[in-house]
Amino acid sequence: MLNVPSQSFPAPGSQQRVASGGRSKVPLKPGRSLMDWIRLTKSGKDLTGLKGRLIDVTEEELKKHNKKDDCWICIRGFVYNVSPYMEYHPGGEDELMRAAGSDGTDLFDQVHRWVNYESMLKECLVGRMAVKPTLSKGMLPKSQVTDILAKEGPSSPSYDWFQTESLVTIVIYTKQKDINVDSVIVDHQDDSFRAETIIKDYSYLIHLGLSHEIQEDFSVRVVENVGKIEIVLKKKENTSWKCLGHPLENHNSFIPKKDTGLYCRKCQLISKEDVTHDTKLFCLMLPPSTHLQVPIGQHVYLKLTITGTEIVKPYTPVSDSLLSEFQEPVISNNKYIYFLIKIYPAGLFTPELDHLQIGDYVSISSPEGNFKRSQIQKLEDLFLLAAGTGFTPMVKILTFALTNIPSLRKVKLMFFNKTEDDIIWRSQLEKLTFKDERFDIEFVLSAPTSEWNGKQGHISPALLSEFLKRSSHKSKVLICICGPTPFTEEGIRLLHDLNFSKDEIHSFTA
Repeated sequence: MLNVPSQSFPAPGSQQRVASGGRSKVPLKPGRSLMDWIRLTKSGKDLTGLKGRLIDVTEEELKKHNKKDDCWICIRGFVYNVSPYMEYHPGGEDELMRAAGSDGTDLFDQVHRWVNYESMLKECLVGRMAVKPTLSKGMLPKSQVTDILAKEGPSSPSYDWFQTESLVTIVIYTKQKDINVDSVIVDHQDDSFRAETIIKDYSYLIHLGLSHEIQEDFSVRVVENVGKIEIVLKKKENTSWKCLGHPLENHNSFIPKKDTGLYCRKCQLISKEDVTHDTKLFCLMLPPSTHLQVPIGQHVYLKLTITGTEIVKPYTPVSDSLLSEFQEPVISNNKYIYFLIKIYPAGLFTPELDHLQIGDYVSISSPEGNFKRSQIQKLEDLFLLAAGTGFTPMVKILTFALTNIPSLRKVKLMFFNKTEDDIIWRSQLEKLTFKDERFDIEFVLSAPTSEWNGKQGHISPALLSEFLKRSSHKSKVLICICGPTPFTEEGIRLLHDLNFSKDEIHSFTA
């Protein structure tokens, strides 16, 4: 995602969002929903045309299958017959045909890297490529990836370890100065210890089977001015370790973040409460052996298994309350993650999420997204444009800016909804305007009652030109926008018309 993408994408409030690239959903015919597709894959029908055989596919053979009724696509070395899936694809047939008869790995990564295609298309698997294509970065041998990184990316990190009688300390030397505690994600599950460090747009991974058992709790410390990370583990037994452990998949790798798979951990549902008539606040608890803090402006993916198929959807975490950040003392419990989620009764994912009982589990991925804290560090004016649940990315940005940016003069939120009943956290937002004089809010309704005295309508030049007034002629400004696709697309167009630059606009699209 660029700050101002050339196209806009499905937004957080929509049924489908994408990680980067850009597309619109295409209306599907009746009987062609995701659930209908799942039923078809479980019907026993031959969806490959090969009667259950798996074959090795040459590049020449792959190229032959490039028509709608005979369409093969390669993703990460596996070839799928996607012809049966054409009518079920939310992005439409044309999008699939862009990769017909070819390696579609890069295209897939641009548009919907988060989709669990192995589960969705497993009944369409034709076989493996006989020779791996070399045009896709996702397919390059590790040596070539390393060569590319040496030319293009930051210098590769390294790690070391030392021990005392009761502790083991893993030290990661990132060679970067802008690393903070939310750049590090640590998971200890069963015999696997996994520490991922996000450095710019790259991922450095330590992945080991530890040589001895450790206790559940550990600490993560970052020395920001030198870019050093210390992970302190507690030994279960006070014995001397001869080695740290044995390497597991992708250990000590340093690759572009977009080339990493989604890694999830199971989180327990602690609470859910009504916020509006169709939106709820979910609280999930991370496992005790996980360190994960979602950076502001970034999202994670929630994963549920529905009728035997893994379904993944992206959501932006919020605070438990808009006002909690301003209460003294500030107690931050990083074991809990909160989500404001609109329940779509006719949807596939959110009703299943809503049916979960307290104590049930949901899988949560590591953070994704390209919003950088540096975008608001020296800001003077922050304008937020949100429609519906497009409000969710604004929550942490709003509270972070008001509590951590001393140069900030004003923060304004224009919040678009259909009716008053749809406004999320209205009373909290209004209280915040009294709590901090720099903050102001304007509600805009598209279908108000006759009693409504506030602004009405949809996003427009008139509304924006009045709203987006800088505190001074040359003040440093950022405008964040998020909502359904038409809202975001129109908003970006209008902002350009009002002469705001690309660097002054950030569109949240996934």
